[in-house]
Amino acid sequence: MYAIEAVDLVKRFVGYERIGFIKKRKTVVEALKGLSLRVNWHEVYGLLGPNGAGKTTTVKILSTLLIPDSGYALVDGHDVVKEASAVRRAIGLVLYPDKGFYSRLSGFENLVYFGRLYGLSKRDAEARARELLGLMGLEDSMNRPYEEYSLGMRARLAIARALIHDPPVVFLDEPTIGLDPISAREVRRLIRDLRGEGKAVLLTSHNLWEVEEVCDRVGIISHGRVIIEGSPRDIKERLGFKYVVELEVERDGKVEVVREESRDPVTTLRRLMDQFTGDGYRISRVRINEPSLEEAFVRVVSNER
Repeated sequence: MYAIEAVDLVKRFVGYERIGFIKKRKTVVEALKGLSLRVNWHEVYGLLGPNGAGKTTTVKILSTLLIPDSGYALVDGHDVVKEASAVRRAIGLVLYPDKGFYSRLSGFENLVYFGRLYGLSKRDAEARARELLGLMGLEDSMNRPYEEYSLGMRARLAIARALIHDPPVVFLDEPTIGLDPISAREVRRLIRDLRGEGKAVLLTSHNLWEVEEVCDRVGIISHGRVIIEGSPRDIKERLGFKYVVELEVERDGKVEVVREESRDPVTTLRRLMDQFTGDGYRISRVRINEPSLEEAFVRVVSNER
């Protein structure tokens, strides 16, 4: 059983476009056009795409906030439409990190409140709240009113709220937006820890370096469907990207830089090192430049326009 399974999801939004001062014209926006994806347990899955591609709509359907027009989705084995209550108990969700809290309550009191809503005893909710505040680096601010929290502190508290009931499946929509580098690094560490605990994490982010660091697999979505899916390295290889092996070599006081593209950089590096050392060169520097996930993303999305 997959942790998350979505099959042929379709979602349309009906709106109205003003024509002149009085008349309006009905418009239909297809946010999802048969989107399918599967997320395994012990996996961090990154859902990538340009603005308007359907990422947030997908997360909202999987977290029971929207109902699909067709297709189906299962989370922890439960249908997101027919068994919405069971899905909500099984998930943690970070969608709008600065919303949904009580401004005059402290961070600690907010977490205890939400823990109680999930059925935790007061004692367990308080213990869990203290544990999560420590993990998120908010223990020194736990008794401050939420209205005094900075955006970064609110984002970290939102992640703590999503984990208060220890859910097996976690949805994180742009979880590090607004965070300072140290806090963002702690969030990435936490995401890896969640995977180590056997949980499934679906992550959306515009920070492609961050996605490449923490995600086991990614799906690039464009115009409401997943265009390509796989590990970051697998996607880059399928798109024909190559590594660049670079050596700085020296002989008789002259320095030369040698570069060669390769799909197998280790083998290429060994061959070049053997070749130049055999010819009497001294190798002063070696570098292997790996193509970035950003390059792959740009190529996929550009081809779809």
